[in-house]
Amino acid sequence: MNIASFLFETLDWSLVPKTEHKGETGMAYWQTKMVNNIRVRMVEYSAGYKADHWCSKGHILYCMEGEMNTELEDGRVFQLRKGMCYFVGDNNEAHQSSTPTGCKLFIVD
Repeated sequence: MNIASFLFETLDWSLVPKTEHKGETGMAYWQTKMVNNIRVRMVEYSAGYKADHWCSKGHILYCMEGEMNTELEDGRVFQLRKGMCYFVGDNNEAHQSSTPTGCKLFIVD
């Protein structure tokens, strides 16, 4: 991994505005910080959320609260609970997220 040069910075997530993203069901609330071409996000999924698309973007995702299911296009399903993470590269194993209970995620992509 090569992280291009940028100056040291701190971030208070409480000051980052939330944007709403409607799912097939439920809502996702994103707080986003761009650092060069790296997108860093705090994402909250409401209970009953299901993504409205299959995603092929790579992510490093950490589950901070709750639990979520990630289904791969080949039918495999992985459950993430608080303290777990997953990694996937760009254009590998398209995935779709859902959560019956809601969750809070930290995502770098």
